Amino acid sequence: MVTKVRAYAPASAANLSVGFDLLGAALRPVSGQSLGDFVTAELAPKGAGCVMVTQGRYAKKLPSEPQKNIVYTAYVHYKKKLEALGLECHDLKLTLDKGLPVCSGLGSSASSVVAAVVALDALHENALGEEGRVALMGELEGLISGSIHYDNVAPCYFGGLQLIIGEEGMISETLEGFDNWLWVSCFPGIKVSTAAARSILPAQYRRQDVITYGRRLAAFVHACHTRNERLAASCLKDVIAEPYRAQLIPGFELARTFGAAQGALATGISGSGSSIFSVFTSMDAAQEMKEWLERNFIANEDGFCHICRIDTDGATVTEL
Repeated sequence: MVTKVRAYAPASAANLSVGFDLLGAALRPVSGQSLGDFVTAELAPKGAGCVMVTQGRYAKKLPSEPQKNIVYTAYVHYKKKLEALGLECHDLKLTLDKGLPVCSGLGSSASSVVAAVVALDALHENALGEEGRVALMGELEGLISGSIHYDNVAPCYFGGLQLIIGEEGMISETLEGFDNWLWVSCFPGIKVSTAAARSILPAQYRRQDVITYGRRLAAFVHACHTRNERLAASCLKDVIAEPYRAQLIPGFELARTFGAAQGALATGISGSGSSIFSVFTSMDAAQEMKEWLERNFIANEDGFCHICRIDTDGATVTEL
């Protein structure tokens, strides 16, 4: 019987400019560092219920009450799912190692949710199965954002570049990305809440903007399938969110200008911000961008910058 496991769920960048609410990519630093959350789950004495512990660089940014932590909430909801199946949920000690900042645009809540559900199900002999796990992840993410969005959950769990489908029972499909693309991901250290980033968007859009959005997203998907890198890069432009959200991120436009001068294929807002990304094919240019962002875009000690590739592994779990 498995008594202790540790799950890891990587950071993710949603939207990717061209795919508002419909695209997301898992990220892995080329340095080998982790960029995501870990959840350790271990059996606790009978009657202990759920004992919640938080640690890590960004643990201080979380609610002090364990019952307000999304990992604790994941346990509560998971237990209900098992009981509905006529199964018993173990009493557990859950330790969240918080490696991602909240309200950063890097899928912080999705990372905690995915790692928690993967760890919980691993300790219960995968009772929910993949379909049940993903459904629960979506429910939990919806509790935070107000509605279910899989553009962070799907890449975080499955890995890779995910296109959200939401039809015929399909959550998402993996798109074949470009292995030579380097994603410079930078969190400036300031928070942009998802609610604030959504409230700034217009209630209605011009017909031309809607057509442009659909055309570019379709062309991007086509370019991924046909391996047309130049076409894919040309589509990484946003007419839906970035024209309005840019004002929430000091220095974003200047960073985009610098990135273009260094040969960036694109620079955009990661998720709803405040993190941004720039795509390069040259490691030297990516390093130049990273160093510039560290000097000019990061606002405080909470910020960081990594050169990444797409993480094709997604969430992983290890028996301890």
